Amino acid sequence: MTHDVWASGEPYERYVGRWSRRVAAGFLDWLGQPPGLRWLDAGCGTGALTAAVHGAARPAELVGVDPSEGFLRSARVDGATFVVGDARDLPFPDDRFDVVVSGLALNFVTDPARAAAEFVRVTVPGGTVAAYVWDYAEGMEMMRLFWDAAAAVDPAGADLDEGTRFPICNPDPLRDLWTGAGLSDVEVRGIGIPTVFRDVDDYWQPFLGGQGAAPGYLASLPPDRQAALRDTLLRSLPVEPDGSVRLTARAWAVRGRT
Repeated sequence: MTHDVWASGEPYERYVGRWSRRVAAGFLDWLGQPPGLRWLDAGCGTGALTAAVHGAARPAELVGVDPSEGFLRSARVDGATFVVGDARDLPFPDDRFDVVVSGLALNFVTDPARAAAEFVRVTVPGGTVAAYVWDYAEGMEMMRLFWDAAAAVDPAGADLDEGTRFPICNPDPLRDLWTGAGLSDVEVRGIGIPTVFRDVDDYWQPFLGGQGAAPGYLASLPPDRQAALRDTLLRSLPVEPDGSVRLTARAWAVRGRT
C-alpha cells in the first residue's frame, strides 16, 4: 500500500518544489526550443516547469494540466492556462501542441506507456516530447537518505522506497518508454543540481508537510516510529561545520521527436 499524497501545493513546494525549479532550468537549456511555440506541461503540479517555460522559451501558448486541483490552486504563471486532467487521457485534440513536456510526474502515473502515447497524440508531427524524473535509486540524495532510514526502522518502509517502486527512474527504462511510444531521435541525459539545506531543520521540516511519497508515508506512521525514523535519518546526514547540509540531486531527462 502506498501513501502518496498530492493535494496541497505549499507544503509540496517546501518539500521538493524549490529543487524541481532548478532542474527545470537545466532541462529547458537542453531542449533548446525556439520561441513562439505551443507548449503543454503534462502533470504540471504546482507549476515549476510551467513557470520555467514561460520565462525561458517565450511560448506562443502555454497550458498546464494536472489531476490535483489543490496543486493547480498554487500554480500561478502569467499567460498560462491550467486545466484539471489526467496524463493518460489528455483533454486535447490530436496535433494540438508543438512541444509536450512533463516534469517529475511520470513515475506517479499508473500507466506511463499510456501517458507517453497521449503525449505523442497531442503533439504535431515533427514536434518534441520530453520529460524528466528524479533518480530515486541513487542520485536524489535527500530522498535516498530518507528511504534508507525508513527501511532501517520499519520493514514495510523498504517496500515503499521510490527507488524500487519506480523503474523508469533509470535511463534505460526511460529510453525504452519513449521509443515504445514511437518517438525518434530519442536521447537521455542526467541533470544534476546542488541541494543545500540551511540546517538540519531545513532538511527535516518539509518531510512533515504530508505531500508526496516520503512525507505521505511518514504521516502514516505512529509518533514513536516517526521519532525513530527522524533520529536514524538525522544521524546519517553530512552536517557541515556551519550547520548546513549539502547534498545533490539528479534527474534523468528524455526527449524525442514525433
